[in-house]
Amino acid sequence: MEMDFGPAVRDFRDELRDWLADHLVGEFAAHRGVGGPTDGEAWEVRLAWDRELSSGGWLGVGWPKEYGGRGLGLLEEIVFEYEYARANAPYRATGNALDLLGPMLLKMGGEEQKKRFLPPILAVEELWGQGFSEPGAGSDLASVRTRAEHDGDQWVVSGQKVWTSFGIHADWLYVLARTDPDSVRHKGLTMLLVPTDQPGVEIRPIRNLAGQDEFAEVFLSDARTGADMIVGEVGQGWRTAMTTLGIERGTTLLPQQLTFEREAEALIDLARERGALDDPMLRRRLIDAWISVRIMRTTNLRTLAELTAGRTPGAQSTTAKLYASTRHQQLGHLAQELAGPAGQIVGEDYGLDTRQRSFLLSLAETIYGGSSEIQRNIIGEQLLGLPREPRP
Repeated sequence: MEMDFGPAVRDFRDELRDWLADHLVGEFAAHRGVGGPTDGEAWEVRLAWDRELSSGGWLGVGWPKEYGGRGLGLLEEIVFEYEYARANAPYRATGNALDLLGPMLLKMGGEEQKKRFLPPILAVEELWGQGFSEPGAGSDLASVRTRAEHDGDQWVVSGQKVWTSFGIHADWLYVLARTDPDSVRHKGLTMLLVPTDQPGVEIRPIRNLAGQDEFAEVFLSDARTGADMIVGEVGQGWRTAMTTLGIERGTTLLPQQLTFEREAEALIDLARERGALDDPMLRRRLIDAWISVRIMRTTNLRTLAELTAGRTPGAQSTTAKLYASTRHQQLGHLAQELAGPAGQIVGEDYGLDTRQRSFLLSLAETIYGGSSEIQRNIIGEQLLGLPREPRP
């Protein structure tokens, strides 16, 4: 897929393409497309690739220069993400901090926090995990029960977080905690930055269907962090969290969509090789898959148009997330069916091929980042004006 963002960024695009051609070689080239937001494969290679990007000045191209970025605009950021995905480079190991925490700090963090945390992120010196979901407070994030109490010049944090992506690698967590014990739902929550290298933090890996341990559960037992480690204001953590999720459901879908497009085209090629296109029902499903990834592209372009116009993405960010996750699962099911009985056989030491891994990991896509059930509630209640779901 080719896309021209206009003459204003053409030189930047060409510079990036040349750099990727020169540096995406050797072991990095052997791991093209490896990894994902919930895929911990080839972690050390991806971490080394992030450091290669950092040395070339390609991390945080839109971040201000005083924090280590290149100080470029939103359009250059979009071009970077697009060309990066187009080159099928390894998924960045530091994606959590680059795509979520960093933009959150730039928008809502204090000046000292920006100076302290942003440069080490871009230098790939500190890794971050997101401490949002809890047992009983996943998609319903307002039910958070982790508590933080003020103790002199520190916050003392206790509770449990779960499904922390790449948590076993995290040096720091950004944690949503309840700082007002009498508060309920969205009120009384605060966003805290908590170091993991302390006695009060225990991180246990969770092994997923693909045999990987990129998820983790985190136990906080009187863990401590400085009183100044608050992003935003005390009691306004819900607003800060929604800012983060808004970022997650915006430009980060573009690289994902290009990956899905490659999978759909590879599936069509496989069906053609096996002569399966003679089956009219299968041919119809393949055409449907081909159409679906182009609908994702159109929706992403609408989101990018909103961003470049200076507007916060509206309904399409919610509908895009719901559509992409459900359709990708259907694509995975189709790939497994086309593989036949061989698709159910794994290699030695549970060695999955690319299609098997993509299928298994896709099963979580309708849960993380906001479950499909919650997305449908948002669409029904906030976009279509339907009656609210009954609540206890």
